[in-house]
Amino acid sequence: MSQTTVGAAVAAPIPPKREITTKPRLSDRIFRSVVTSGGLSSLVILGLIFIFLLYQGYNTLHSQGIHFLTGSNWNAALNDSGSLDLKNSQFGIAAMLVGTLVCASIAIIISVPISVMTALFLTFYAPERIKKFMVTVVDLMAAFPSILYGIWGFFVLMPSAVYIAKLLHMYLGWVPFFKMEAPVFDRSPFIAGIILAIMIIPIVTSISREIFSQTPLDRVQAAYALGATRLGMIKAVAFPYARGGIIGSAMLGLGRAMGETVAVYTVLNIVYQVNWHILLGAGGNVASMILLKFGEAGPDEVKALMAAGLVLFVVTLLVNSLADIIVRRTSKGGK
Repeated sequence: MSQTTVGAAVAAPIPPKREITTKPRLSDRIFRSVVTSGGLSSLVILGLIFIFLLYQGYNTLHSQGIHFLTGSNWNAALNDSGSLDLKNSQFGIAAMLVGTLVCASIAIIISVPISVMTALFLTFYAPERIKKFMVTVVDLMAAFPSILYGIWGFFVLMPSAVYIAKLLHMYLGWVPFFKMEAPVFDRSPFIAGIILAIMIIPIVTSISREIFSQTPLDRVQAAYALGATRLGMIKAVAFPYARGGIIGSAMLGLGRAMGETVAVYTVLNIVYQVNWHILLGAGGNVASMILLKFGEAGPDEVKALMAAGLVLFVVTLLVNSLADIIVRRTSKGGK
């Protein structure tokens, strides 16, 4: 190395000291603002929807009082001028609320075991080729329009479901839920629950599969090192870790089932009477009742339907809040 090169290296300026600060950079501040505004926008939209429904349905809720939640009649009385007479009208959604809970409960009872077993198979048992194909099919099922499920259920599923309903009535008719007051098996809450179960299986399966795939690898390997079988590893490691996520996915599926409209309207008889007999072809839910009445309702009756939508909005919000609480409490055992 020549003396000129050495001198140039010695004479090179020393770079300035880097200032250590906790102040975020401009790009970080911009990104944080964008993400924060996006997160808050969902709350603002939900709040605006709640305010709109409350504003539209306040007169109905005020005039009907608690009867709106406990009554099962829906009778819009008109006065001489042709407008709605709130004093003589009767609006009650108790039967629709019961139908909503019954159909959604049937869907959860059927869908959760199938979804969890499918998620376990895809995560721990399925070969890679089969796994990719089944994941694609499950994701595709989640994208199907609900009207397709309703049409398929009406023309294809209903005959088989009616046969199963008759068998349940024959052998389990002593159970109050399977008791029949009239031999009408078509378009029952049982059939609507099966349709809803098929609709929410992709949601519960996808979330459960993601939770199972995040099971800590060191715990899995430790279980195998201690001599556990694959089933033993799933029982001792995977289930405790994914318990909160499974419950959360089930509650999210329950919220989806409670708000479903077209599919339930297609396969269920809308009857304004509380029906706890799931095999009887009579029932309904709040969303399908709104769909049924909206086309023929006048401006004032539409406000009553808005009040029903407000109740469904609040019930769904409570279900999601309950899911969040359950997930927080149950996920501690898997960490």
